[in-house]
Amino acid sequence: MLSLTTLIHDYGLFAVAAGTFLEGESVLLLAGAAAAHGHLSLPAVIGVAVLASFAGDQSFFWVGHRWGTALLARLPRLHGGVARMHALLARYHTPLILAIRFLYGLRIAGPIAIGISRIPWQRFFVLNLLGAMIWAPIVAGVGYGAGRAAALALQAIDADELLGVAALLLLGAAAWLLARRLHKRMRPGKAINAGDR
Repeated sequence: MLSLTTLIHDYGLFAVAAGTFLEGESVLLLAGAAAAHGHLSLPAVIGVAVLASFAGDQSFFWVGHRWGTALLARLPRLHGGVARMHALLARYHTPLILAIRFLYGLRIAGPIAIGISRIPWQRFFVLNLLGAMIWAPIVAGVGYGAGRAAALALQAIDADELLGVAALLLLGAAAWLLARRLHKRMRPGKAINAGDR
């Protein structure tokens, strides 16, 4: 039977490649934490993340470049987001392309919208590569640092203290979720809609 450690050693970099091609942050953070514990090589994680992230965004750019108009015709609800992205690109295209990986929710839609725009593919290619080379070490480094900090914290805390901290965190999360649900129910628009039924 394979252990989790063996799976990480054998398939961890494939998971990093697949995850960073599509989405990225969560997989790369976990891979950085795994590197902190010696399960993966941090330079290998960063290298794979740079290449896969670059390839993913370049692919989505070409989808937008080649089929973007047809996609917009079939999915009219995308018009607003694409229009906002084009307005931002008109003013800030270099920093926006460099930072697109850091903007939550735009990892796939962003490069597609950029592909629809008039930005030349050569410019996107260079900025996309630079963005990947900035993004991968930062995110993997945060994961690595968090993994090291967690290891040090776990060494300093005994099992009973760890159980107490976990219980407090769970209670805090439950209280936050409950407060959020109550807040949504108490909004004026919700109360009017509920009274209309």
